[in-house]
Amino acid sequence: MADSHDFKVVLLGKGCVGKTSIVLRYTEDKFNNEHLTTIQASFLKKKLNIDGKRINLAIWDTAGQEKFHALGPLYYRSSNGAVIVYDITDQDSLQKVKSWVKELRKMLGTDISLAIVGNKTDLEHERQVDLNEADAYAQKVNALHWHTSAKANEGIEELFLALIEKMLERRAEQEAQSSTLSRQGSQRKNVLVVDDEQLEPTPRSCCSSQ
Repeated sequence: MADSHDFKVVLLGKGCVGKTSIVLRYTEDKFNNEHLTTIQASFLKKKLNIDGKRINLAIWDTAGQEKFHALGPLYYRSSNGAVIVYDITDQDSLQKVKSWVKELRKMLGTDISLAIVGNKTDLEHERQVDLNEADAYAQKVNALHWHTSAKANEGIEELFLALIEKMLERRAEQEAQSSTLSRQGSQRKNVLVVDDEQLEPTPRSCCSSQ
């Protein structure tokens, strides 16, 4: 029977960066030229088989409007991975990514695997986000840095495969840590506790002076 893994992934980012377009291209291979506004959040599923492992992805696409920011914890709580999207033609959208990463690290620590995604590479000629700046930031926060175009269907599949690999590695680390702690706990249970009265008195080596 194939090894099965369930992962929850949340998409975050400023409004209009293309989060919905990315997830629709990935799950349904569709692209809509009309801007799709997400109200609060939508939920999609994707099933894959990778190297004999059955992967079940539950993907939450969240609204980017500021008024929905406070709802973020409802969706990213217990997430295994986050895809945080910016628009390469919008410098402010990268700043928004940084605030999301800060929040995720504060709330979930290293338990969540991060992928920072520069979307709309089909508009490279309009780029406003410095590539080196985005690269350096992603390395600093231990996140994948990916470039995609939902419109041209570039980098989407590869992005999610890389994130799945990162989540699998993190899960293996957590299981190894849990196994080590379990062994240590078992060893502690086997330690014989000796009462003070059972200890033989230590002979004195000399007499005290009168």
